[in-house]
Amino acid sequence: MPHIKFRGMKRDEVQEMSTELLNALVNLINVPRDHFTLELEESTFFHDGELHKNAYPFVNVEWFDRGVQTMQAAAEIITKAIKAYPYNDVTVYFTNLNKEHYFENGEHF
Repeated sequence: MPHIKFRGMKRDEVQEMSTELLNALVNLINVPRDHFTLELEESTFFHDGELHKNAYPFVNVEWFDRGVQTMQAAAEIITKAIKAYPYNDVTVYFTNLNKEHYFENGEHF
């Protein structure tokens, strides 16, 4: 935890940026590296009945609430990492998970 899910990117891009991205996020939120998961969700985008070939990245960060300042800093780190590739627009959104509803291996977190 946190879980970071990417859409609208290529596998090699996410794989290539994963080390430096994790380095920056670990330093920001002080969570052990092995608590992060990065996932690429394969997506196909459409617009007006046509295949949309110029989709841009959407990133969903699922984590426990860390406040607006930390969220802003994480969004900047993620956006900067993605803009190293040929993307003009990047959307990062956060889903704050409720600790009371989070279980790992059947145990309350």
